[in-house]
Amino acid sequence: MWVPQSENVWFRPLCLNRSQGYWVTLLKVKKAGVLSRHRHPQGVHGFVIKGRWEYLEHDWVAEEGSYIYEPPGETHTLIVPEGVDEMITFFQVNGMMCYVDPFGEVQGYDDVFTKIDLCKKHFKAVGLGEDFVDQFIR
Repeated sequence: MWVPQSENVWFRPLCLNRSQGYWVTLLKVKKAGVLSRHRHPQGVHGFVIKGRWEYLEHDWVAEEGSYIYEPPGETHTLIVPEGVDEMITFFQVNGMMCYVDPFGEVQGYDDVFTKIDLCKKHFKAVGLGEDFVDQFIR
C-alpha cells in the first residue's frame, strides 16, 4: 500500500520502529526535479530498485542496483533527473530527516511518528482503518 507523501511522491512502509526511532520504506517518485533539501542526524542506508537519482552536492548518480550511505549531519538535495519516469528506492532512515532551506535553516521534519501519522490518515481515508498501520510498527 503506497502512502502519498507529496505530489507525485509516495512511500510504502515496511518497518516503522517506534522503540528505536527508525523507519524502513520504499520511496517512489514519478516526476523529475528537486524532491527535497534535507539532513539527517544519523546515517541513512538506501538501495535503488528502479530509475536513478542524485544529490546536487555530489558528483555521483544512484542508479538501479546502487547502494548508498548518507553520513550523519550532511545536507543534500535529492533530485530525480529528466527522463526518469519512475524512481523507487529502499531507504532505512535512522532518527529524523530535517527539511532545510538554502541557508540550512530547518523548515520541517519527518520522523517515525510523522510517518505513522501519514499512514494512519491515508489508511483511514481509503477505508482500511487507522489500525492497518499496526502491522508495520515495531
